[in-house]
Amino acid sequence: MATIIDSHFLAFTALVTIGYQFLFFVVTALLKFDKVTDFAGSTNFIIIAVLTLVIKGSWYFRQIILTFFVGIWGFRLALFLLFRILQWGEDRRFDEMRNNLGRLAIFWIFQAVWVWAVSLPVTLVNASDRNPFLHVVDIIGWILWAVGFIVEGTADQQKLNFKRSSDNRGRWCNVGVWKYSRHPNYFGEILLWWGIFVASTPVLEGAEWLVVIGPIFLTLLLLFVSGIPLLEDSADKKFGNVDGYRIYKKRTSPLIPLPPSVYGNLPAWFKTALLLEFPFYSRNLPQEENWSCFGYASVVFGESTQRDSDRE
Repeated sequence: MATIIDSHFLAFTALVTIGYQFLFFVVTALLKFDKVTDFAGSTNFIIIAVLTLVIKGSWYFRQIILTFFVGIWGFRLALFLLFRILQWGEDRRFDEMRNNLGRLAIFWIFQAVWVWAVSLPVTLVNASDRNPFLHVVDIIGWILWAVGFIVEGTADQQKLNFKRSSDNRGRWCNVGVWKYSRHPNYFGEILLWWGIFVASTPVLEGAEWLVVIGPIFLTLLLLFVSGIPLLEDSADKKFGNVDGYRIYKKRTSPLIPLPPSVYGNLPAWFKTALLLEFPFYSRNLPQEENWSCFGYASVVFGESTQRDSDRE
């Protein structure tokens, strides 16, 4: 069926994704049950990868490896996010959407586009008849994926453990890999999907290189739209007058893990140009003069404790 629709599985995976996301959209809209949202997104990646591998039926080593990578990533993330939302209750992202069918539909459409676009490299690999011998870039891509997968999984688990402790209630997470990056889970996710793209390049020809849209889309999404900006805004509004938080933010890289002693001493232009410390990440941070007064009062009255940001 897929090869009849299109030889590269692009239309086929689009239809599968639309159908799968529409099913969960209906459940969410009718039952006001949004605990399955992230689960629907993560498992959709697995479905696309496995379906394209099985339907093509070539079973080349490169296809199997990349499908396995997508599968293990999606399985871990789906279970982690489902377990977390079942523990925490309702997803606050949908507080203003549950009774607004239009806004809810836009969210699910966007999620479908995200899944389909980011899956493009593995989709094209699984659809290809080409099977060149393993290249150095295959190994590089696998290494990038492995490092990203480990970083993302470690960051998720460390933050979950941190928030489970009653001693950390109302504190922002700055333990483990969170000491070196304010968003290490996003760094890991971006890295692993670029790794999948790099490992897909030996089979790409001509216009097929446009699958680079996948990792580019993911990177731009997390850097400028629904990832870091939203979480930075939320944290700044809550803790911007807490001196400890402001010190943490000043000394901790937004994405790429670096020692605080190194990052904190770098010039502002260098952080912006090369380390993605964009000014709009601090648009809700109170002005320095206001913070100084509050910070002093916090120290005097013993209130300079951390406050945890929403979700990451």
